[in-house]
Amino acid sequence: MHPFQLHCRAALDEIRTQGRYRTFTPLLKQADRFPRYLLEQGGEPREIVVWSSNDYLGMGAAAAVVEAACVAAREMGAGAGGTRNISGTSPWHDALESELADLHGKAAGLLFTSGYVSNHAALGTILGSLPDWHVFSDEKNHASMIAGMRASPARRVIFRHNDLDHLETLLRAAPPSAPKLIAFESVYSMDADIAPIGAICDLAERYGAMTYLDEVHAVGMYGPNGGGVAERDGVAQRVDIIEGTLAKAFGTHGGYITGSADVIDFIRSTASGFIFTTSLPPMVAAAALASVRQVRADHARRARLFERAETLKRRLDEAGIARLPSVSHIVPVHVGDAALCSAVSRRLLDEFSIYATPINYPTVPRGGERLRLTPGPFHTDAMMDDLVAALAAVLRPAVARAA
Repeated sequence: MHPFQLHCRAALDEIRTQGRYRTFTPLLKQADRFPRYLLEQGGEPREIVVWSSNDYLGMGAAAAVVEAACVAAREMGAGAGGTRNISGTSPWHDALESELADLHGKAAGLLFTSGYVSNHAALGTILGSLPDWHVFSDEKNHASMIAGMRASPARRVIFRHNDLDHLETLLRAAPPSAPKLIAFESVYSMDADIAPIGAICDLAERYGAMTYLDEVHAVGMYGPNGGGVAERDGVAQRVDIIEGTLAKAFGTHGGYITGSADVIDFIRSTASGFIFTTSLPPMVAAAALASVRQVRADHARRARLFERAETLKRRLDEAGIARLPSVSHIVPVHVGDAALCSAVSRRLLDEFSIYATPINYPTVPRGGERLRLTPGPFHTDAMMDDLVAALAAVLRPAVARAA
């Protein structure tokens, strides 16, 4: 056996021993009954309620979004058939980029095949453009941002999570003449907290740094038009580059960046991760465009999301179920052990028909294992009653035994 094959087998055995081996659960989404899905396990399919979808607003099942995809598919077929430069640009691609730029108050936008690719390609391209780039990265930035930074020759300096004093100390110590970029997120999806965007922009202006903001877990939900936390806080115009996704609150697929015309055009013209990959299928671009337009006007749906999140937090607190602090729409329930977290998730599914994904290392640090709950506009009070009762029955005895 080849040494690499031996390595793979040993590494997988270790992952299993630690209780963090990942298994996938095939689910059949019911568009007309979201967040209800069907689960087929050896017999008749049974209905389950999903509590960990990133389709935060349920837009993946919205009638206008589905119909837009169907119309585009009937007109243009299933795939793009090429890169953006080789027959892979449709009117929907162009219209979607314009819509996203307008959403964030920027001059231009650029689509990518996923949010991961948009971060990796954009950051890698920017930080490879000039000598001596210094990039200041929040320690809890997403893996895609870290990968993009590591793909460049830039010097990466990590500041403590949301710690402005530490960030300023690092900025002050950097060479004044070096090009600088601060890369951070708005809503941190595993910790449910939010960055002080305005204060970070203050530091960027003071020390001559650009800002790169990942709004993946905020676009569509925060702000008067769903433009994210930067829009909510009135500071979007101060952020140089805003990155987002179409695969979460907008319910479709793809990633994007927005910014000044020159910066976006430079990335469009030089980013390998954009140039050399097949573009989003036109039907996906059409669905995303319909979703963005509907979400921008649907203030009630966004308000319902936050009401549901606050209601779930209150109900968990009243039931004495420990959760991590949250100032966002995400509700993490701490477990603290990988094997236990996986076991709790499995019992919720097997015994209560509730799907709540376990979040284990390396997504979160060891000891920080949790269930990540994402209540949405279509989770009812009755669903919350069932969830809280199931957590009380499964989680508290399991944690007590582990202690």
